[in-house]
Amino acid sequence: MTAAAEQRILELRDLVRYHDRLYYVDASPKISDREYDQLINELKDLEQRHPELITSDSPTQRVGEQPIAHLPEAEHRLPMLSIENTYSIEAVKKWADRTTKALPDEAIEWVVELKIDGAAVSLIYEGGLLVQGLTRGDGTTGSDITHNVRTIGDVPLRLIGEHVPSVLEVRGEIYMTNSTLVALNQRQQERGDALFANPRNVASGTITMLDPRVCAERGLRMFCHGTGYCEGIEATNYVDFLSEIGQYGLRPTPHVAAFPTIDAAMEHAESVIEQLHELDFEVDGLVIKVNSFDQRTRLGTTSKSPRWVIAYKWEKWEATTRLNEIHVQVGKTGAITPVANLEPVELDRTIVSRASLHNADEIVRKDVRVGDVVVVEKAGRIIPHIVRVEKHERKTNLPEFEFPTHCPECQTELVKDEGGVYIRCPNLNCPAQLKERIRFFASRKAMDIEGLGDKLVDQLVSSGMVNTYGDLYRLKDRKADLLRLERMGEKSAENLIQGIETSRTRNLASLLNALSIRHVGATVARVLAEHFGSIEAIETATLEELAGVNEIGSIIAESVYSFFHSEFGKAIVDDLRSMGLNMEAAKTSLASNSLADKTLVVTGTLVNHTRDEIQDLIRQHGGKVSSSVSAKTDYVVAGEKAGSKLAKAEKLGVRVLTEEEFEAMLP
Repeated sequence: MTAAAEQRILELRDLVRYHDRLYYVDASPKISDREYDQLINELKDLEQRHPELITSDSPTQRVGEQPIAHLPEAEHRLPMLSIENTYSIEAVKKWADRTTKALPDEAIEWVVELKIDGAAVSLIYEGGLLVQGLTRGDGTTGSDITHNVRTIGDVPLRLIGEHVPSVLEVRGEIYMTNSTLVALNQRQQERGDALFANPRNVASGTITMLDPRVCAERGLRMFCHGTGYCEGIEATNYVDFLSEIGQYGLRPTPHVAAFPTIDAAMEHAESVIEQLHELDFEVDGLVIKVNSFDQRTRLGTTSKSPRWVIAYKWEKWEATTRLNEIHVQVGKTGAITPVANLEPVELDRTIVSRASLHNADEIVRKDVRVGDVVVVEKAGRIIPHIVRVEKHERKTNLPEFEFPTHCPECQTELVKDEGGVYIRCPNLNCPAQLKERIRFFASRKAMDIEGLGDKLVDQLVSSGMVNTYGDLYRLKDRKADLLRLERMGEKSAENLIQGIETSRTRNLASLLNALSIRHVGATVARVLAEHFGSIEAIETATLEELAGVNEIGSIIAESVYSFFHSEFGKAIVDDLRSMGLNMEAAKTSLASNSLADKTLVVTGTLVNHTRDEIQDLIRQHGGKVSSSVSAKTDYVVAGEKAGSKLAKAEKLGVRVLTEEEFEAMLP
């Protein structure tokens, strides 16, 4: 019977570890909580009947029975250095310039990842078993918190797989989610205990407590985002390392992406910042890293910080206030955005009385109700948003917010994006949408019309003087009507007309961006302009031709095609064409068409050219440059130390060229 019990215990442990990985790492559980509990309970029962078979790495051994007497200290095998911080994109780019100069003529991949606001720790595995957990401490010596990290569900007690590294030290951040803090404070209040101010303080304080049972109760989590001393890992760069440790059952930091240029990396960083409200955990910045481990080694460290990494941070301010009302507003693409009207509160020396709730799903996820006490946050340039509800302050049964079913402006029935989170007004002639579209059309990132501010747009649309983009260009013949508007003098009218006239010559990319086509921002607009060269060519392009453009894809292609083939879109373009707007991209003379219709990816360290030089050569000879390898890639130009892109090209059967072979293709 003991042999059978031992076999079943081993099976159950593997099953639990497998489902732990699905839940914590992959976020795609295959069984219910009840089924999971049944596995754990069966394992506990068998181990209680056969205590001689209990091992320290069993999933049942996560919570210690007794507190420890004190926290011993241990020395880090490799120092846990601090990261250089900056609060500006310009400083990040200067750091990147220094890094590039230190690695002359080498291709560098720049990684962007979230900077989790928690407690920095190090986990050490030997032979696949968790043997130690340490705090950062002073960077050289940390406190031993093994008893506490063993209670965290994200931390496997034994790594998964047969070929795990002999020694693996991963570094990461232990944190608490906002939703967990809400539930914890509700329990604290019920017990009559002190409440906690924010997730970071709870995580930092809990991880160094002597009683592991308290840590187990508080539901801490962990993301892994760095390497310490390792023996036997296969990855040669950071992105691959995260993938590798994920296979071992550890939870890598999420939303990590690598880019061939620092400009592309920082453009991505700006888009990430706009989505931070969707996260249930606190972030106080982004981290930009060099991907290659070999390049990191050669870049080295200063006495305080590694030279291959920098943190782009922002100041954060939080305050507690009451939510008085939720109203909705209509955006330029018809998206209905809920906005919280707050009891005025000071944040960063300014009074905040409004905060975005972003979409209906977010209201449900955070369980936000009118009358609630809420925590509102302002971080850098991010608009204020509600972080969490202080549910322990909810004294009465407040009603749930009912999202409107019809547009508040034109009363059209609202529709939800298929497979998305946004609810929209489908009426393209909705006055609220028109105002937002005109505002965006005139903005700096679009047609850059000087003198056309928000209040003036409201007056022009409300008075009926502007109902389309084309109407803006007819205002030069309506100066008398302009002068009747509030605060519009002779000089202001002349400046406005001049600003509108100047905008006629903006480039095609600016015009495409200004049209507020769904999914078309500045980057997509530039790609379309460069590929097609004119609006006429985009109008006549098939759906397949649009989807085949590098960096476009089926969803964007469908949106662009639908706009240019709709009566609404056709009318807009024809009207602007009649107004004499520039609808062609600037002509560029090609050296040859030897690479026409070919898509190339450049990777590795080149000898005769820098990466920018070879990419310019590709464009000069009619080719397209892509940052990623796919089945649509025609060639990969590979230099020395080419990594994952070369491997993917070989896997997909994409032809790989040496630098010399590429040069031979040019006339």
